[in-house]
Amino acid sequence: MTALDLTLTGADVLLPEQGLVPADLSLAEGVVQSGRSGRTIDLSGYLVLPGIIDLHGDGFERHIAPRRGAMKQMEEGILSVEAELAANGITTAVLAQFHSWEGGVRGPEFAEQVFGAIASVRDHVVTDLMPQLRFETHMLDDYAGLPQRIAEWCVPYVVFNDHLPHDRLAEGRKPPRLTGQALKAGRNPDKHFDMLLSMHARRAEVPAALDALCATLTAQGIRLGSHDDGTAETRAEWRARGAQISEFPETLEAAEAARTAGDHIILGSPNVVRGGSHKGNASALDLIAMGYCDALASDYHYPSPRRAALMIARSGLLDLADAWALVSSGPAGVLGLQDRGTLAPGQRADLVILDAKSHRVSATLAGGRVSYMAGDIATRFVN
Repeated sequence: MTALDLTLTGADVLLPEQGLVPADLSLAEGVVQSGRSGRTIDLSGYLVLPGIIDLHGDGFERHIAPRRGAMKQMEEGILSVEAELAANGITTAVLAQFHSWEGGVRGPEFAEQVFGAIASVRDHVVTDLMPQLRFETHMLDDYAGLPQRIAEWCVPYVVFNDHLPHDRLAEGRKPPRLTGQALKAGRNPDKHFDMLLSMHARRAEVPAALDALCATLTAQGIRLGSHDDGTAETRAEWRARGAQISEFPETLEAAEAARTAGDHIILGSPNVVRGGSHKGNASALDLIAMGYCDALASDYHYPSPRRAALMIARSGLLDLADAWALVSSGPAGVLGLQDRGTLAPGQRADLVILDAKSHRVSATLAGGRVSYMAGDIATRFVN
């Protein structure tokens, strides 16, 4: 599909330094233009905002594996994911794929299939899809080959997790839901428990292994982050390894340490929409109010970034420009994407068009190409 050549008129447009103002917006060759271009389309009754950049989302799992064992149409699943992303105003999406002992859709073998599917459909979709690897830190046997695999998968962004139930394992007790988890991974529950105990027993080897792995990945130019930082000490350890992104810090202490050191902080937009963390962690709204947030991510729910930004603006916590920056220019800054995030001339023509009254997504354009359009707005473009 060729990028559109047109000028949008009659809408309120969110422009850098001006905020939401009545303005014309011209697009050509996939970028925002400084002067009028192409045919004119009247968008009276609509808002035009920068496209949403989603820094971390695993909501795609239900598309690529809707039921246990139903994982054969991987590419079709990614195409379905792209449709949902576009319908929610997302123009750049980081698909966060696990490399985990949990197995199943989060296992190492499945990760290879997911990254292969993303690569195979990338030229056939409009949304910019970026792979992210979420690596479980206690999988010590996988460290040696990981840098090469990451290079082969063309993964530019790695985040580290530790989801082992250490408290339970230290007492020799089985964690809750172990049987279901083991069966989902295709393992005997007793063998699954033994594997968890073995990884827990080797926990003292993890810090040195991480130091070496992070040094190798940094040399490869990989962007690194940590997930669920709980303390200032933990954040400092990750920063020393070159992981300067803190995804979803669990406590005020960890978020404050990240901000003081100049690290990037990503919070979950579902936390905002819900009014708090479903796990009892720090409130995203509280952290935003204190200035401890660079970007909001979908986490597990693609409609949430748009809803969260609009809720923050309606609440008066931030004005619309600053609230929307948390899902557009803020994420662009975290990823070092200088070509997107605002509707300034020369930037990628990534934008979402909202109904001015309902604030529902009416259309999404990525690189000046339509990725989603529905309802009455279509007649404005085709007539």
